[in-house]
This record gives sequence, structure tokens and C-alpha cells, in this order.
Amino acid sequence: MSNSINTVKQAIKSYLDNRAKTDELFAVAYAKPNKNINECFDYILGEAKKQGNAVYLPDEVVFGWAVHYYDEDDIKINKLPANAKVTAKTSVELSEDDKEKAREIALQEYKQQCINKLLEEKKAKAKRASEKINQVSQPNLFGL
Repeated sequence: MSNSINTVKQAIKSYLDNRAKTDELFAVAYAKPNKNINECFDYILGEAKKQGNAVYLPDEVVFGWAVHYYDEDDIKINKLPANAKVTAKTSVELSEDDKEKAREIALQEYKQQCINKLLEEKKAKAKRASEKINQVSQPNLFGL
């Protein structure tokens, strides 16, 4: 099983565990012996597939389907092929050094973009001036 799938399952399970701690009614549904996180995940994937081949789903939708899976006793699960891909957004904590390095890189890239823009503007201005000179110095048959 891919890391991405494990990450998604773990995020869903963590949400459900926390919800069960604060919602007594859900805790009862979450404890049903015929329910499990793997089948819950398959249910969510099946629901996502109904939305299209490549979809972005907000966390609230995914977690809502997870809760629905545990609430319903007679739920139909549409399994996806084994080669289906799943990705999840993940947050990364950066150290202060990493943040400073990222700032420096961003500043350097910004400076380079500004320099490139100035150079392009200078070239465009020189080209316009050159075209203007060429237009003025071209002989005109009617101007003789």
C-alpha cells in the first residue's frame, strides 16, 4: 500500500478517533464490530469516483463520508481498482533555518525577475527607438 494512501487513511482515522472522543452518539457507531477503517476508506474512494476521475475533495466532505459510513448499517461500497491513485495534502513544519533559507531564495528569485523585467523593457525600448529611426530615414516617393 502506498504511503499516500496510508497518510490519507491515518488522517481519516485520526479525525474519527477525535470525533468519537467528543461525540457520544458517534462513539457508539464508531465502535460497531462490522465496521473498519479499510472498508470506510473503500467507501470514501467509491464516493469520490462518483464525482469524476480526478477530483479534489475538501476535508469536510471526506470526513463527512467517513462519519456516514459508520452511521449507516446498510451501506453500499463501490471498490476501486487496485491501481487507483490517492493523494492528500499534508502540512510540513519548517525550522527557522529552513524558513530563512526559503526567504533568501525567494528574495534572490524576485531580484532576478526584476532584473529580467528591466532588461526586457530596455530591449523593447531600444527596439522601438530603432524602428522609429528606420521609419524616419526611409525615403518616400511622394515626399520628393
